[in-house]
Amino acid sequence: MLFTITGKHIDITEAIRTHAEQKTEKLPRYYSSINRIQVIIEGNEGGNVSVEIIASGEHNKIFIAKETGDDAYTCIDMAVHKVERQLARKKSKERDNKHADVGEIGEISETVQDQTE
Repeated sequence: MLFTITGKHIDITEAIRTHAEQKTEKLPRYYSSINRIQVIIEGNEGGNVSVEIIASGEHNKIFIAKETGDDAYTCIDMAVHKVERQLARKKSKERDNKHADVGEIGEISETVQDQTE
């Protein structure tokens, strides 16, 4: 997995880099096809910090979360949480669409048998 961190109008310290890397390295647990994560930290006027996390997966699937606040560490945590929810939702949708409900298959076969008799 490729990890990049970019700072715009702010210096990225080693502590911020390791914090962002530790938090985002858990993302493939929620969706295994994640192959690249970008963290963009932007310093705004007034001391606010905005963090944008872009997780790219296979087949051009892109998940984006953005958070703005006073503390960069808190913004990273909240943005990672947003991406985790997006990934979990996507995986559950794929899982639900892939497998039909067993009860529905049984009901369909019973109706087909009833119609043929």
